[in-house]
Parts: sequence; C-alpha cells; structure tokens
Amino acid sequence: MRILVTGGAGYIGGTVAALLAAQGHKPTVFDNLSHARREMAPDGVDFVEGELADRAEIEGLFCAAKDQGEPFDGVLHFAALIEAGESMVRPEIYFRNNTASTLSLLEAILACGPRRLVFSSTAAVYGEPESVPIREDARLKPTNVYGESKLLVEHMLSWFHRIHGLRSASLRYFNVAGAPEGPAGITRGEAHEPESHLIPLILDVALGRRKSIRIYGDDYPTPDGTCIRDYIHVSDLADAHLLALQALESDSAANDRMIFNLGNGQGFSVREVIESARRVTCHPIPAEIHPRRAGDPAVLVASSEKAIRELGWKPRYVKLDDIVRTAWEWHRKRYRAESLQ
Repeated sequence: MRILVTGGAGYIGGTVAALLAAQGHKPTVFDNLSHARREMAPDGVDFVEGELADRAEIEGLFCAAKDQGEPFDGVLHFAALIEAGESMVRPEIYFRNNTASTLSLLEAILACGPRRLVFSSTAAVYGEPESVPIREDARLKPTNVYGESKLLVEHMLSWFHRIHGLRSASLRYFNVAGAPEGPAGITRGEAHEPESHLIPLILDVALGRRKSIRIYGDDYPTPDGTCIRDYIHVSDLADAHLLALQALESDSAANDRMIFNLGNGQGFSVREVIESARRVTCHPIPAEIHPRRAGDPAVLVASSEKAIRELGWKPRYVKLDDIVRTAWEWHRKRYRAESLQ
C-alpha cells in the first residue's frame, strides 16, 4: 500500500512510518518539521516538507500520485499540536492547527485522495470520566482545548462518512511511551522541544539534565493523590494503526465509522511512574510538588477490549517497567551521542 503519513517525522508518526516500510508498504511522510526533526522520518521513504493547512499542496500530492498510476491507498493522520496545558493558554493555535488544518486535509481527500483515513485522536475527548476503565461509548466532554480540538475532528469525520462515504477510524490514545525495539536495536524514541511528557522528563533527571521531576498536584482523588494514566508502548500503538487501516477495507467499514481506545488497561499514578523509573535507572530521581495544571483529569484508564476483539490487536508491552526500560535505553544512547558532539 502507498500511505500518506502526516506528521511522519514525529515520535509516533515516525514509528508508524518505519513499521509500514518494514512490512513492505510505501509510506510518504508529510511534515512541516515545526515540532519534529527530519532524521526522525525513516530512511529510504519519500519525504515532503509542507503545511497541512495548504489544501492545494496536499491535493496536488494526491492528484500527482494518481496521474502517475500510483495513487495513495490511505492516510494516517498524526500532524497536530499535543500539549494540553498550552492549549488552555493559546486555544486559537490548537483550533487552527488541529481542527482547521484537518479540514484542509479532508477537502483534499475528497478532491483527489484515498477514501481511507486513520485519525490520531486522544483520550482527552472524554474529559473527567464518569467511570473507569473508559469505554468508547462513554460521555464526551473534554476539559481542555486540546481534547476539544480533536473531538471536533471526530465530529467532522462522522459527517464526512455519512455524506461523502469517507471511511475512517479514530484511535483514542492514552499516554504513549517507550521506544521501538528492532533488528538494529533501539533507533528512535520520544523527545520534544520543549519536553513536557512525564517519562522523558523523569529520565532527564536520571541523566543529570534536570535536578528533579515536578509533580503537578498531589491532592487528586486517587490513592496517592497524583494523576493516574494508562501508558501504551509506541510499538503496540503502531501495530494498531496498521490493523485499523486494514479494517477499513472491510464491508462493515462502509457502514460504520470505527472508534477504538488504545491503552494497556492499567492505570499508573505519577508517583508509580517515578518509582518505575527509579527501579529501571537505579537513580534516586528527586521529586517536587507543584500546583495542579488546568484541565488535567484525575484518572484516565482505557478499556481496549473493542480493539482487541474487532481488530485482533495484542499489546506486547503490558508492564510499566518494560515500557520505561525501552525509553531509558534510547535516552541513554541519545545522551551519549550528544556528549560526543
């Protein structure tokens, strides 16, 4: 299959693009490199630097491929801003980048593109869940603009399916972490500039790049007072994307829009993640308590039974220490390489 991977130079998009290439598919990475690096795109795949908001550019890419007799078979859409805290300070850029730019992509698909799309959604569409683990039919009420910007895209996909017959799958991720292991070892991992995700921040402390890890709020209604999240390994997430893309070929996909939660079904508190990193790294990792951040739900834990049942998805990394271990191996390798420069 020939697949367009938007945001394919990022942490998740790059991992999925690499898996596509490894399985003999032909991914084309489309990224503006605003929050990614060119080297994160897999070697040997086509790369296009561009803006998702530029409908004409994407439409031209689709039409040129069709004219050359090699049309795209599907789109995996990762390109988005992802910081929930920032979204509560600058909501306008989230609605512009996440929602409006996706509309440009959808218009280009209708004009000249494939009618299969897998959308990178988020557990943030649920907001404060009424019960856990969260099922796909739970109430949708985001508590931050990031979640709202993704939910608006899900609404658009529902209407585009109903009116235009666009087949799509929305994958609602929980916290993605870890680094993919392969024949060449661990060659890519999670790093953002600036970094805001918990596990990379904790590992920065173990590497001596930070003095301590900040815990935002220790008065949540949880056993140890800190937020609880469901962590999914990036390789398990990549597997689910390919399975969803394949599922969109089925006859049932013509009648129903697919929505799946993706997590490992277990919740770990911020303190538990820190303890896991202490075990893996053998570093004390000092912690500081800070006030809560706006829009952070207390507990987000997935029920992934639907993805397991309907997609045949089988997560391989279900232990937190295994997820943290792969992340630690990549961060140590990256730190050594930077030290030699």
